Amino acid sequence: MVLNYIWIAFFLIAFVVALVKLLFFGDMEVFPALMQSTFDMSKTGFELSLGLTGVMTLWLGLMKVGEKGGMVQLLSRWLGPFFSRLFPEIPKNHPATGSIMMNLAANMLGLDNAATPLGLKAMEQLQSINPDKTRASNAMIMFLVLNTSGLTLIPISVMVYRAQLGAADPSDVFLPILLSTFFATMAGIVAVSVYQRINLFNRVLLAYMGGISLVIAGIIFYFTTLPKAEVGTVSSVAGNVILFTVIVSFIALAWRKRVNVYETFIEGAKEGFSIAIKIIPYLVAILVAIGVFRTSGAMDFIIDGIRLLVRSTGMDAGFVEALPTAFMKPLSGAGARGLMVDAMTTHGADSFIGRLSCTFQGATDTTFYIIAVYFGSVGISKTRHAVACGLIADLAGVVAAIFIAYLFF
Repeated sequence: MVLNYIWIAFFLIAFVVALVKLLFFGDMEVFPALMQSTFDMSKTGFELSLGLTGVMTLWLGLMKVGEKGGMVQLLSRWLGPFFSRLFPEIPKNHPATGSIMMNLAANMLGLDNAATPLGLKAMEQLQSINPDKTRASNAMIMFLVLNTSGLTLIPISVMVYRAQLGAADPSDVFLPILLSTFFATMAGIVAVSVYQRINLFNRVLLAYMGGISLVIAGIIFYFTTLPKAEVGTVSSVAGNVILFTVIVSFIALAWRKRVNVYETFIEGAKEGFSIAIKIIPYLVAILVAIGVFRTSGAMDFIIDGIRLLVRSTGMDAGFVEALPTAFMKPLSGAGARGLMVDAMTTHGADSFIGRLSCTFQGATDTTFYIIAVYFGSVGISKTRHAVACGLIADLAGVVAAIFIAYLFF
């Protein structure tokens, strides 16, 4: 229901803004541009869905090998005490636990191509234990918000763009992104826990979350000891070594159990195409709404209003120029990436605005895209508090990014 209202609001706001620009400013191009954006974003949504087919086929095949070989069950047992309290609806040792863990690990390593199919597999498994097939379960919402909060340990793509645009130190946003995304994730967990009445002061949850915090602190400390020129290389190599080790482990365990690895892979891979086709209408719907909202100029009006408000309070409005990336990120990853590049091109890769835009890009994830794809893949239409909690996590990441950027830069 919430997504329905947001979707309608995007079109109505875009129409009103475009009408004002036509009648009061004589902008004769605004409505043709709006219509062109609907065609362009429809094509983009279709191409994105089909583009997922190959990588989904690969990873769903590997996940089936992992299930048959016992790796997924092994991961479930390791994280069982934590997940049984954070996801009380999931039965003990259910394969969804392993899929969720693998998805979150891929996200943390910045491996988006691996994270999406793993996430879709987890949603499919969560749907199998969902009593109401059209209504998001508590476990689905917690999982989705953990994705939308965008916890990233290694922001490889952001550092690559900074290097291409001439940053003196492409990795100087590494720590700000890591800290900002950590705050976003914690805010997301707290928000969902409040809605679902999960006791976060449980000793097991505190122990696991404290342990995760220590691991992140250790990673931060390790990277601060490296020469700055090596941070990007080490993080990229580490992420891919871990990922390939996981693949080999899946195959080795399955072979040890005398599983026919090839046939098992094919069995799981066949699911990839059908899921990719299923998400097309959901993805096209949300991308078209985002496209008309952005093209109408509504985003520009919001930014101008915030700038005036901040200046009226006497505060430093230097961060406002970077806000388009923050506002666009929950709507469109590609759009936010374009705005990040534009900020660095216009103001300089090493400017405050350029660095803050990069921090925004890495601190949160594409909330509405994830909702459309993940819920759409299993036919969920009633999203309940998923959107609200996802946006709370995004807001926490943005606010943290602003304060941290002022501290670092």
